[in-house]
Amino acid sequence: MSKIGQWEYAEPGVRRKVFQPGTGLMMMEVQFEKGAEGYEHSHLHEQMSYCIKGKIAFRIAGKETIISEGETIYIPSNAKHGVTALEESTLLDTFTPIREDLLK
Repeated sequence: MSKIGQWEYAEPGVRRKVFQPGTGLMMMEVQFEKGAEGYEHSHLHEQMSYCIKGKIAFRIAGKETIISEGETIYIPSNAKHGVTALEESTLLDTFTPIREDLLK
């Protein structure tokens, strides 16, 4: 369970902070050490990720795309995805509907 507004470790070298959600939309900041991975997973939520800092390789449904500071990427509902930080990086992830799994 995530505590709103508090940093927690998600995977080795990856920490996140979930912001107060709305009724159908939520955001979280995710910080990565260089080389850290966000493990492959999927969820029914649509996701947009904005790269605040660094460079991240996204693997979405078997296709790799690299985004850098100031760029965004869209992850469709139920698409398997994971990431690798190519350098120290920070993402702002936005989800709709709310990721109840992160709040319970």
